[in-house]
Amino acid sequence: MYEWVTNIMEQFGYLGIFFMMALENVFPPIPSEIVLPFSGFMTTNSELTVTGVIITATSGSVLGAIILYGIGLLIDVERLEKIVDKWGHIIRIKKEDIHKADSWFDKYGYWTVLFCRMIPLIRSLISIPAGMSNMNFTLFLTFTLIGTLIWNIILIMIGVTLGENWDSILGFMDMYSNITYAVIAVAIVIFVIMFVRKRIRK
Repeated sequence: MYEWVTNIMEQFGYLGIFFMMALENVFPPIPSEIVLPFSGFMTTNSELTVTGVIITATSGSVLGAIILYGIGLLIDVERLEKIVDKWGHIIRIKKEDIHKADSWFDKYGYWTVLFCRMIPLIRSLISIPAGMSNMNFTLFLTFTLIGTLIWNIILIMIGVTLGENWDSILGFMDMYSNITYAVIAVAIVIFVIMFVRKRIRK
């Protein structure tokens, strides 16, 4: 995948960067941790400019986020309620649980979107619950743009600074991703334990 991503970008320039960043958001296994530093490096040995790369990469990311937001709208809370009506007794989830989660996202969702746009894997998937909760699209777009822009600028500038050694950042990014995934896993385990205990007490 590493060679395929970089070959597409080298061959198609801005269009390749745009395509890869849009695809990276819809298909998270394609890591922005490769696309962005490499696109930054490309500005040092091609006609691509830093400003052009930032705009192109950010546009692709936002397009991908909008697609996932749309998928979230299709799923929405009402569809989840129907699923819970049918399978809730098995997965131990009630409609009230869905409404609580939806209310929490309505209250804190904008900041969640902003910060999650700078976390590997989640940065893409966060758009789905945003759509499911019918988050105001303009605000969703604003916070997505801000978070995406911060993430993109940092990684692109790392690529510009490191030049031919741009891939030396990959080890650090892998460590950052692994730590993030470990924290997420622990958080999920704690949530499940608390959820089960609450059900047992009731």
